[in-house]
Amino acid sequence: MFAVLTHVQGSSYRKTGAMMLFHPLGKSYGMLSGGCLEADLRRHAQNVIQSQCVAQIEYDASDESDSSYQLGCGGIVNIMLVTVTQANDYLGFAGLFSALEQGNSINYELSLPKNGSPCQQVFAQLVPVPKASIPLASRLKTADMLHRQGAMSHQDNRLRIHLAPPLALGIFGAGLDAQPLAAMAQQLGWQVTVFDERSAYGRFYDFPNALVCKGDIEQIDTQQLKRLDAAVVMSHNLNLDAKALSVLATYSSQHLAYLALLGPPQRRDRVLRLAGLTSTDIKCFFSAPAGLALGGELPSSVALSILSQCHGVLHGSALIALDEVMRCPE
Repeated sequence: MFAVLTHVQGSSYRKTGAMMLFHPLGKSYGMLSGGCLEADLRRHAQNVIQSQCVAQIEYDASDESDSSYQLGCGGIVNIMLVTVTQANDYLGFAGLFSALEQGNSINYELSLPKNGSPCQQVFAQLVPVPKASIPLASRLKTADMLHRQGAMSHQDNRLRIHLAPPLALGIFGAGLDAQPLAAMAQQLGWQVTVFDERSAYGRFYDFPNALVCKGDIEQIDTQQLKRLDAAVVMSHNLNLDAKALSVLATYSSQHLAYLALLGPPQRRDRVLRLAGLTSTDIKCFFSAPAGLALGGELPSSVALSILSQCHGVLHGSALIALDEVMRCPE
């Protein structure tokens, strides 16, 4: 059973296009709110599974008689529930999964029939998105309504959801402090690749579920580097950091949205000189010292600082760089 948030008015934990799956035995995957609506949605999901009819549900937090008001969710949200069956071609999930697995973005268009319509009247269409049209620093899921005139002037309402593969983070340097960075990024659902040419570093069991590349960065497949949305250079070796920075700078204008270098400003300047670069040669957001001024000195705190900044850049939020704080007079 499939549920999708089709419209939001006012405050809502999730935005239009958020999806959730329900299993007939009660298990679920994903979420459409902060947890306040999911229990009620399970009840509706069981009804849809039994009736095989579309359910269009509205939760109105401005209505004191509505369950979402009692739970304090805020705003008005509309959700469509429909069974996923052979009759509606499983809503195109096979093609959607294949496209995302291959690293392609796609527009997922979903028809929105009236409440009580047979579930087989819901259909999905997959529209590939040319890579050139995807903003480098914008990999967020967005959705909008489509209104098309069909036969006999019937209006065909659809929800178009832009879907992209998970954000890809490259960590250049596989020391102990890289482990919490990789783990936290994976908690966010990002794809993590760890690069380190040193034989004593980058052991696979230290980075579970991450891809570990042991070769010289200058010999790495360029397609692998082009897939990165963000990179953190943190080998604690001046020459290795300079080599990584030199290679990554060539991808900073068209592929990378965020590039960070661990260490204080004076170390940054030494690494740049060794790489034959200036900060202006790096065309994406360049953070050196890496991260935000969140406090703390343990590897987990440093990882949180870097990922918070990286997350903000990729999502287009306002940031205060750590070096700005370091320059402030006491």
